[in-house]
Formats: sequence, C-alpha cells, structure tokens
Amino acid sequence: MTMHPESRIFVAGHRGLVGSAICRRLAADGFTNLILRTRAELDLRNQQAVESFFEDARPEYVFLAAAKVGGIVANSTYPAEFIYDNLALQTNVIHAAWKYGANKLLFLGSSCVYPRLAPQPIEESSLLTSALEPTNEWYAVAKIAGLKLAEAYRVQYGFNAISAMPTNLYGPGDNFDLRNSHVIPALLRKFGEARAAASPEVVIWGTGAPLREFLHVDDLAGASVFLMRHYNDRGIVNVGTGQDVTIRDLAATIQRITGYEGRIVFDHSKPDGTPRKLLNIGKLLSLGWQPSVSLEDGLAQTWRWYCAQQHSPASL
Repeated sequence: MTMHPESRIFVAGHRGLVGSAICRRLAADGFTNLILRTRAELDLRNQQAVESFFEDARPEYVFLAAAKVGGIVANSTYPAEFIYDNLALQTNVIHAAWKYGANKLLFLGSSCVYPRLAPQPIEESSLLTSALEPTNEWYAVAKIAGLKLAEAYRVQYGFNAISAMPTNLYGPGDNFDLRNSHVIPALLRKFGEARAAASPEVVIWGTGAPLREFLHVDDLAGASVFLMRHYNDRGIVNVGTGQDVTIRDLAATIQRITGYEGRIVFDHSKPDGTPRKLLNIGKLLSLGWQPSVSLEDGLAQTWRWYCAQQHSPASL
C-alpha cells in the first residue's frame, strides 16, 4: 500500500521549516489531499485534541515534522520546554495515528540523537552507544524517545512507523531570530545586519573549528517523500549530504554571499558544541536517493529568500 494522489496526508508542523518544504514537495509531486492544521487550530501537545482530530480526519499518511527546535542558546535556556513539548506532541501523534488506522507514519528525528563522540561518519548503529552532547541533550532525549516509540508501535502492533534522522537543516522558511536560531540563519542575519550597519566585525561563538554537515530543507523534503513511498523497515535512516564543513569556512562563505567586508572574530569563551557531526548516508543512497542542492547554492538561495522577506510588505 502506497500513497496515491488522493491519499489523505497529514503534515504535522506544516508552517515550519521542514513541514512547509514537505508540503511544497507533495504538491509538486501531485498529491492533492493534504490535511493541515495550524498550532492555533490544533495543539499537538493536547492529547484529547489530537485524538479528536485523528478520529475525525482519519489521515492515511502522517509526516511528523512538528517539533520545538533551536540552537545551543535556546536548548540551554528552555530545557524543560524542549523535552516536554517534544515528548508530548510526538507521543500524541504517533499513538493517535496508530489508534485511528493510519497506513504509515514518518517520524523526523535529528542527528543530535547520536553520541557526542560517535565514530565519524556516524552510522545508524551508533544510536545509544555513549553519552550525548550536553548542549542539546534535552532535545536529543525527546527525539530518541520518539523514534523508539515509533519502533515500539511497529514491534507490538505492526504499525508501519518509520524514522529518519536528518542532519543540520537550513533553507527558506528558517528561523532567523538570533535568540533561538540555528547557525546558518543566525550567521546570515548577523552578516547581513553588519553589512547594513557597516560594522567593523562580526563575532561568532566558539573557535570555528567544529565540523558540521548541512542539508537544504528541500532535499530533506524529497527524502521524506521518497522514504514514505519506498521504505518500510524498522531501522532508522540517516538523511544528509555525506559532506561537512568547518564553522570557520561556513562563516567565510556566508561573508562572501552577503557581501560583508569586515572582520570575523571567534569568541573562544563560548562553547563549540559537538566537535564533528557527519552522517553516514550509505543506507539512504543504497535505497536510490541522493541530495541535489549544493551548500553554496543553498546558502545563496536562502539569503535571497531572507532579503525578500525583509523587504516584503508583511515584514514592515
């Protein structure tokens, strides 16, 4: 049983970075029966509301892209919210999807579920083999619980729940709030504002030495739809590019794209986070999918999108 153009498809978190990209991809692929609810219409943390929604809407396929996300600062500032909100919403959706007869569910986790010092590139088998990165452990623990919950419902009930672990994401629709954004939108905004203000320098947390892998959100959306249509096994699947870059080199690329001509200063008193986090994507490649957006092209596209938002009537 696979998705067809008229299948009832619920995209949880459709206004977020990932959910909106999945919606775009589904629409481009000819899927016409998307079931969407805003946070105001359906609070996924509310079990009764979620069960009522599933009982009424009866979605056949569920993309669980809703999550409370953020960078090091947000994780450190709101640990209780990160673990509670994510545990609550994913538990409610997975349970209700099974209870009300969904054919299949895709749970989207995160590469932060893997140990801080996992052998690189990280294979799916590294899960739960050693300690997590402390700067995002609250989010990671919640995501581990989610993928294990999906697995448990498969084992006990035969529910076709699958889990994908994306690497660091970016792209149009990202969060550019400097208080809780991830590294790429934060740097794009910092360099853009520094250029506009003719600031002599941009200060970046850490040493610049950590290596990070970045995946354009449209590539994740493509992989998500691909897995929903073609993958039905118990094991988790890494989604990434198989390539990484230092934060220092990333900053230099963003400096060039934004046209900022000042200095880059790294604040060594601030934490670096995980030294390296590169995913082994051999499993996904063997299934027949591969990424298509280069980092340089993706950053330039995201910068153009951000600039357009800053100058749109809605942003004024």
